[in-house]
Amino acid sequence: MNQPAQQQDTPGVQGEMTPKPDCGEESYRGTGKLTGKAAIITGGDSGIGRAVAIAFAREGADVLISYLSEDEDAQDTARYVEQAGRKAVLVPGDLSKAEHCRAIVDRAVQEFGKVDILVNNAAYQMNHESLDEISDDEWEYTFATNIHAYFWLVKAALPHMSPGSSIIGSSSVNSDMPSPTLAPYAATKAAIANFSASLAQLLGERGIRANSVAPGPVWTPLIPATMPEEKVESFGGQVPLGRAGQPAELAPVYVLLASDDGSYISGARVAVTGGNPIL
Repeated sequence: MNQPAQQQDTPGVQGEMTPKPDCGEESYRGTGKLTGKAAIITGGDSGIGRAVAIAFAREGADVLISYLSEDEDAQDTARYVEQAGRKAVLVPGDLSKAEHCRAIVDRAVQEFGKVDILVNNAAYQMNHESLDEISDDEWEYTFATNIHAYFWLVKAALPHMSPGSSIIGSSSVNSDMPSPTLAPYAATKAAIANFSASLAQLLGERGIRANSVAPGPVWTPLIPATMPEEKVESFGGQVPLGRAGQPAELAPVYVLLASDDGSYISGARVAVTGGNPIL
C-alpha cells in the first residue's frame, strides 16, 4: 500500500508524516538482551534511529540520541526511552563537524562512563536528475555527514569501548545498487559498508565487532524531505514485497548486531530490503 504524495523541508519531521512511521512504539517487546549497556545512536530522533533507540531501551540500554535540530521528534524518542526505565540523553548538532562528533562521545562518557554500542545512522541525501544540480558544498556536506562523521565518532569512541562492544553503520541497498538520482548519498553508503568491514578486521583482536545494515526503501522523514512528491507516493512499490518497510522492521537486526546473540557476527552487511538482492 503506497503512502500519499507529500513533501517537507529538510531535514524532515516525523510528526508531520502521513501515515506516521511505525517505530515499534506499541509493538516492540524487550527481553533484556542489552541490560546495562550504553549506546550512542546518531539520527536517533526519528525513523530507523528512533526505532533502534526504543528497541535498545526496552532491551535494557541507556541511550544517547544525537540529532540535527528536530527537537520535538527527539523529545518524543527520549520519552519512550525513559518510559522503558532507561536514561535518555539528547545532543543536537551538526555531525558534519568533527568537533561535534567528538563532543557527542565526550557527553556519552560523561553520562554513562563508557560506550558499548555505537550506531552511525544519521544521513543526508537529496534527489537530483543531473550532476550539474549537485553543488560542491552539497557533495562535501553529504560525505561529511554520512561517512566522515562515522570515522570521527569511531575514533573518539574506541578508547571507551571494551571487548564485546559493537559498532553498527547504517548503509543502504544503494551501496551496490546505486540510484543515479542519489549519487552522493549512494557513494557514502558504499563507503559505510566498506569502512565497517575494515573496522571488523582492525578491531577483531580487541573483541570489538563492526557490521553494517543495508536497508531497502524504509518510510522515514528523509523520504518526503528529499524526494519529489511523485516518488514519495510510489516509494517502496518496486520491491518484491510491494511496499516500503517500517523502521520497526529494522530494529531487531540492530539489536542482534549489538547484543551477545550476534557475538560471532562481524564484518557483515545485513540486507533488510523487502526482497531486493544485494551483492
